[in-house]
Amino acid sequence: MKPQLIVMLTYNDETVKNSFEVFDACADLPVRFWGFKDVGLPKNEMKRLVRKMKDKGKTTFLEVVSLSEEEGLDGADIAADCGFDYLMGTVFFPSIFDAIRKSSVKYFPFCGTVYGHPSILDGKIPEIIEQGNKMISLGIEGFDLLGYRYTGNAEELSGKFIKAMSVPVVLAGSIDGTLRLDAVKRMNPWAFTIGSAFFDKKFAEGGDFREQIARVLEYLEK
Repeated sequence: MKPQLIVMLTYNDETVKNSFEVFDACADLPVRFWGFKDVGLPKNEMKRLVRKMKDKGKTTFLEVVSLSEEEGLDGADIAADCGFDYLMGTVFFPSIFDAIRKSSVKYFPFCGTVYGHPSILDGKIPEIIEQGNKMISLGIEGFDLLGYRYTGNAEELSGKFIKAMSVPVVLAGSIDGTLRLDAVKRMNPWAFTIGSAFFDKKFAEGGDFREQIARVLEYLEK
C-alpha cells in the first residue's frame, strides 16, 4: 500500500487563516487525510473546520508541536473536544496518553529528542528506535516522526525507524519536492504530511493550492 498524503492547512507551524476557503476549493480531490495545527484558529473555528471535513468524508488530524506536558494536555483536550480522529505530536507523557485514552482519538506522539520552533529532532538512531518500541509496549498506536527535521542522516533514520515499527508512522515536516517524494515512496511510511510546501508552490510552479495537491497525487501514482 502506498503512503497516504495528509494535507495540512498550515504554514510555518500555524493553521492558515483562510483554511475554510482552501479546504472548500480542494475537498473533492481524492485525499482522505486532512489536518491542521492547534494554533492559528480559535477553538470554535477548529470545531467547525473539523465538522466540515468530516461532512466531506475526511479523516482528521490535529498536530501539536508544543513540547511541554501542559501544552500537550491542552492539545489532547482540543483533539477530543473538536472531534479529531488523530492527535499527532507532543512529547510523550503518560498523563497525555491517559487523557487521550478517555476519548476515541488515536495518539501518535513524537519520538526522539524534539526541541525548538520549528521543531528539530535529535538523538542516535538505535536509541530513537528503542524509545519507539518501548512506547509501543505501553500501547501507543503510531508515531509522528520529524524525519526531515533530524540533525543526522534524515533518510537513514526514517527508513530504519519505519521498518522497525509495528505500528503506523507518519513522516512529518519539510517534504518539499520530488526528490523527497521519491524517498517517501521508497521508505513507505503509513502517511506523510505536506503543508507549507503547498503554500510555497513547491510542486507545481505558479499553481494554486489545489494544483499543488493534484501534482503530488499524480506523482505518487507513478
